Amino acid sequence: MEKELERLFENNRVWARTVKTDDPEFFEKLAAQQSPNYLWIGCSDSRVPANQIIGLMPGEVFVHRNVANVVVHTDFNCLTVLHYAVEVLKVQHVFVVGHYGCGGVQAAYENFDTGLADNWLRNIKDIQFRNSEELEAIENKDDRLARLCELNVIAQVSNVCHTTIAQNAWARGQELTVHGWVYSLRDGLLRDMKCSVWGPDQIPAAYRVVDS
Repeated sequence: MEKELERLFENNRVWARTVKTDDPEFFEKLAAQQSPNYLWIGCSDSRVPANQIIGLMPGEVFVHRNVANVVVHTDFNCLTVLHYAVEVLKVQHVFVVGHYGCGGVQAAYENFDTGLADNWLRNIKDIQFRNSEELEAIENKDDRLARLCELNVIAQVSNVCHTTIAQNAWARGQELTVHGWVYSLRDGLLRDMKCSVWGPDQIPAAYRVVDS
């Protein structure tokens, strides 16, 4: 174990030297402030690293991750990150990013007994239930799970837009767009779900908490 951890420290030293060679003032600038233009809300899966996927360095993207990239209105961890990103950092883009082959989505779909996590994954079950007719029409199971991953992203984009955080930003004229993407582990590419929202007029009136 000690050798394994030392390897990680050595990797860190190599990385730091490489970055400093490429940009001698990088760490000084990074320590001074962070000014990202993007918030990434993604899955905790270790195979989905936010910065690397979109080719950005530390300091360029603010990141929140949880199992199955879920945005729940009672999750104050996620809401606090969203609030800080929008209110303080003034990010202009929020990316909700799921991925094909998501273990959380599969566990919800197949009714795996995951213990405490079952309560969290109920959010995925709700999406599955609301879209059951579409999903059941897909014959291939892998394709069905892939579609559920996509539907989950689309639903979480809506959840972000339904928050007072996003709507207050729009009400004061702040530029903010919420996007939904799905990442493929097989080819490393992102798929745009074409569900971007940039104003309250794009969401149902019942969810509008600010007069548009």
